[in-house]
Amino acid sequence: MSTALTDNQSTTGAAQRLIVALDVPTLEEARQCVQALEGIVWFYKIGLELFQAVNHEFIQEMKARGCRVFLDLKMNDVDETIRRAVRRATEMGVDFLTIQGSRRTVQAAVAGKGEGPVKILFVPLLSSWDAQILQEWGLVGPNPRYTPRFSQIDDYVMWHAHEAVAHGADGLIASGPYVRQFRDRFPGHLIVAPAIRPAGHDSHEHARSLTPAQAIRNGADYLVVGRPIRDADDRRAAARRIVHEIDEALRSRPNT
Repeated sequence: MSTALTDNQSTTGAAQRLIVALDVPTLEEARQCVQALEGIVWFYKIGLELFQAVNHEFIQEMKARGCRVFLDLKMNDVDETIRRAVRRATEMGVDFLTIQGSRRTVQAAVAGKGEGPVKILFVPLLSSWDAQILQEWGLVGPNPRYTPRFSQIDDYVMWHAHEAVAHGADGLIASGPYVRQFRDRFPGHLIVAPAIRPAGHDSHEHARSLTPAQAIRNGADYLVVGRPIRDADDRRAAARRIVHEIDEALRSRPNT
């Protein structure tokens, strides 16, 4: 099974594939988490909650530590706003950036990044959404009053992902069964898996979750882990266990 990272094995070992979600409300808490994981974790996700508390200087601080930054804002706005926002993220040195929306959103993001190295990741379906939500919105069937465009959730998700990739997205956010489906369908693109839960952990609001080993074996390039590390009594030990599980799964995965 080929993956987007096959040609970069020297820089994408087990530890480099772990992205820790800094899902905390304050800059001080974020720094405490980064300091606690120093030497084990090199990639961090900044989501909407923390983004409201940090600034450009914090991102530069992270880069100075040798860390990579995944800005997870799921941008979805008018084309010009997306283009300018992505250009600004590129200037800040962000490594990954998430967007949602239509093909025009993707095109605007690609135009905004220009020749910059930031990877544009499209979110076809939030990990907390299920078929019932899409049925309520009239996107998938069954519906007794009219015929939706898509008969089932998988059809909608694959169409959305294909549109994003066709218009320039560098990769996709994929949870649950979509990790393997996207890897098989889009072998040259990055697959980032959120909602990762080690065995025995609560999946919380996520409708689809995988263990680290399952995600890696299904073809994920990067795993996003939040609460299992953030809320652990010993964050370093929790991160080490996940890195070890990733490493074992990589060794058993073909062509990695």
